[in-house]
Amino acid sequence: MTVLALTTVRRGVTRGEPHGAIYLLDLEHGRAAHVVDWSRPAIDWGGYGGDRGLRGIVVEGDRVFVASSDSVLQFAPDFTLHETHCSPYLKHAQGMAVFDGRLYVASAAYDAVLALDLATGRFVWGLHLIEDEAGLRAAPFDPSGSLGPSPGNRLHLSSLFCDPRGMFIAGLRTRGLLRFDGQRIKRLVTLPEGARDVRPWRDGVLFNDSLNDAARFLTPERNRVFRTPHYPAEALSHDDCSEHVARQGFARGLCVLDADRFAAASSPLTVCVHDVASMATTQRINLDTDIRHAAHGMTAWPFDVPD
Repeated sequence: MTVLALTTVRRGVTRGEPHGAIYLLDLEHGRAAHVVDWSRPAIDWGGYGGDRGLRGIVVEGDRVFVASSDSVLQFAPDFTLHETHCSPYLKHAQGMAVFDGRLYVASAAYDAVLALDLATGRFVWGLHLIEDEAGLRAAPFDPSGSLGPSPGNRLHLSSLFCDPRGMFIAGLRTRGLLRFDGQRIKRLVTLPEGARDVRPWRDGVLFNDSLNDAARFLTPERNRVFRTPHYPAEALSHDDCSEHVARQGFARGLCVLDADRFAAASSPLTVCVHDVASMATTQRINLDTDIRHAAHGMTAWPFDVPD
């Protein structure tokens, strides 16, 4: 059985309304369990997204880590909240990845990546990404000290992936996929502005092309494009809000399933399974008709699903 865990954001909602959620989606049976409603009143309600919702999600052992705007939430598999991990340099948290005993989280407001030591529960390392007239560089810093970066959000870091080759980072304004090898940072490939959920896969790069309502698998030889689904206006709710707030077809949330298939999400809360070998969309599941409601993070779920 293939089950995905999805975190979501409801853009443009007001104080008192749930502004995020977690779902468990059983792809085999096409059904979902709504396991968490996130309604935190003590956030900045400015803008349309801002502090709303839940972002990246990873599972490590028997712990589930979920990013809210300014903290990493640690849940048990039954979604009992056990711990909240905070850092003064964590704001507008985005994608997360686990590698070699550390949880890495993108902190968009600070153009930084922070590392949480999973054994101690402390943030122990930070990496500030800088691009200016001198070029692209990465500067390590101590997330518990006072000499870290100032807020900037110049790159809007959103994607994070780690493996033995290094740390792969991308943002709305990084102009491509970056790799940090422990000493230097390098842009590996140019991507369109607005690329989200970027990660290396097979012989190319997999990502959501949010500005063009598509998921894409880009290799040196081919550009495979899977369009996000669109629905008739009468089938949607809150479709009268401004496109600056939310729109249908916005691509966000991605998870590799096997050697040929991946799942990609879009608004209103819809998950599609795409097969790059057959160039077919083999499954589509819609969980909500509210165009403000979109997935953000997505990962494989190794535990049981509640009835």
